[in-house]
Amino acid sequence: MTTRSFTNSALVAPEVELLDRDGSLLAFNERVLDWAKRPEVPLLERLRYLCIVSSNLDEFFEVRADLHMSAYRNQDSKGAYSTKTFEAIYEKARNLVAEQYSLYNEVLLPSLRKENIQILSHGERNAIQKKWVQDYFRREVKPLLVPVGLDPAHPFPQVANKSLNFIVQLSGKDAFGRTNDIAIVKVPRVLPRVIPLPSKVAGSGKAFVLLSSVIRSHLSDLFPGREVGQFSQFRVTRNSDLSVDEEEVENLRTALRKGLQHRQYGEALRLEVSDSCSEHLSTFLLNQFSLPSTALFRAAGPVNLVRLSQLIDLVADPALLFPTYHSSFPKQLQQGSSIFARMQKGDVLIHQPFESFDGVLSFLKEAVEDPNVLAIKQTIYRTGSDPAMMNLLREAVRRGKEVTAVVELKARFDEEANINWAEQLESVGAQVVYGVVGLKTHAKMLLVTRREGRLLKRYGHLSTGNYNPRTAKLYTDLSYLTCDAKITADMDTLFVHLASPSRLGRMNKLLTAPFQLQMNMVQKIESVGSAAKKGLPARIVAKMNSLTDPVLIHALIKAGQEGAQIDLIVRGACMLPAGIPGKTENIRVRSIIGRFLEHSRVFFFEAGDVQDFYLSSADWMSRNMTRRVELAWPVTDLALRQRIVDECLLAYLHDTRNAWTLELDGKYRRVEKRGHKTQSAQALLMQKYSTGSAKR
Repeated sequence: MTTRSFTNSALVAPEVELLDRDGSLLAFNERVLDWAKRPEVPLLERLRYLCIVSSNLDEFFEVRADLHMSAYRNQDSKGAYSTKTFEAIYEKARNLVAEQYSLYNEVLLPSLRKENIQILSHGERNAIQKKWVQDYFRREVKPLLVPVGLDPAHPFPQVANKSLNFIVQLSGKDAFGRTNDIAIVKVPRVLPRVIPLPSKVAGSGKAFVLLSSVIRSHLSDLFPGREVGQFSQFRVTRNSDLSVDEEEVENLRTALRKGLQHRQYGEALRLEVSDSCSEHLSTFLLNQFSLPSTALFRAAGPVNLVRLSQLIDLVADPALLFPTYHSSFPKQLQQGSSIFARMQKGDVLIHQPFESFDGVLSFLKEAVEDPNVLAIKQTIYRTGSDPAMMNLLREAVRRGKEVTAVVELKARFDEEANINWAEQLESVGAQVVYGVVGLKTHAKMLLVTRREGRLLKRYGHLSTGNYNPRTAKLYTDLSYLTCDAKITADMDTLFVHLASPSRLGRMNKLLTAPFQLQMNMVQKIESVGSAAKKGLPARIVAKMNSLTDPVLIHALIKAGQEGAQIDLIVRGACMLPAGIPGKTENIRVRSIIGRFLEHSRVFFFEAGDVQDFYLSSADWMSRNMTRRVELAWPVTDLALRQRIVDECLLAYLHDTRNAWTLELDGKYRRVEKRGHKTQSAQALLMQKYSTGSAKR
């Protein structure tokens, strides 16, 4: 399969400067952080959103910052990545981090105390608590710590990505008379970061201590005979993209497993230290990691806020959490009845997480248990650690069915889990393949072949999201069950192509990347623009996670300039500047940040009397169009079309509680109608599909 980008000489790029992609990503995290600020959100959920932002920032530096750092090191002054963008992006990230710690210290910690939940520093602990912490340190922590004094025989140790460490300055001499004055203490990841105090010690309410505070208050125990002077926590974030030349390796799985061993020690991109860290120690660390001062982040609290999510699980007070949401079994399906029989009557749409992922699992379970099913083929991108789906596939093999799994080994941060799943499936006899060299297989599809009389009939499942039961409860996605002969034939053609060196056959209905998906989307956009010029109805409504592909962006801008009305619902990064008079005034961009992560991709095109609906695994990003195997499929059933319009487009365009609009200055502003009852798309859908839980 060759990758290629669609170009068209007739598609002239309008004179519009696009927004910065990484700046837009950081702006998305500002919108997520807003949930941590909202007093109406349950307290532990506010803490969770704070942790999510920290996790997102970690990934941002692991994946995106190396482009800016490389430009800085090479002293580039022009282009998308330059010394200027390096400083601007790091400064924007620094401001976001400062806002996080301000919120944590000034709002969330005091609010937790009001609920009798305390995170006690050393100075806040009474004598009994200090004694308990001391005993805990000596029993559970100290035996696992090995301080390293730096000297010619003990160079600066390897520090793993995102690990907790301490740097300590010492006075006096060691047992050998050496004056090595700098020591490093690496903290093992096996130690819990949040430690609950026993009720007999905690007093009233619940009390916790952070591991960093425990170690900090007992550093002197690690250096007998030496005096501890300046010290600081520190944490380094490294480039975590795995780089494997697929053309040069004989076994991609083996190469990736080896690469995982080195991921923890990639190029340093960010250094976090305590806000009290001296210039002397911070400069020493920057030099060790070959980082400029711009890459230094001072934390007014624990250097890894992500680990505070442990506190949420330890407290687990329902009054401080969102009311539990119980999703309903998909309304088009009936528990205990044959899903195959239902699909024969028409296509089925499942709107997750409002409707349960159990509908998908039931489809696979029926296929596994049905003696007439001969073969099951599935793509695996992110399945997580939940074994439900993998157990079903293994059982299918045990029952003698032909099982083919296209496992994407390069799914970022899920590589190890996918390697393990691939090995387990192979061990029981499944046919496991790894897709196409040079491309990630991001398409989500499950195909079942069943004997019915003298005929073989195919049943397919397509999805905008992953086959991950856990995230299916947290992400909004659309699952589509169909036995449409043309769509399922296309799915089979694509599976054959992924497993063999054959060329991709002619497709009937599915649009695939990196072949014709981008080209078809551009053509749909152009047809809407042409209709607008003729004075016909011309409308585009597109919902996606990211919009960063210049080809599609320029097509949208051109159609808007021709008079098409365009509404874009983009959760994360969006490089298209909206509402600019004379340029993008017919284009509106909004972002929805809610309790669930918006993940579905829906594309609606109206050109005159022609209306097209597509669901897709792909965002409108260059990588999805040219460097991944993706698919989009049409929805032709009128009832399902209307349902998608109502639930995925109109509900989100009318959201006045969790919506943000992209303004002329390139910034997002929260939409909230004052004096009116606000409306939340997610809350309405929860109310519609809930089995009886409280809603928010």
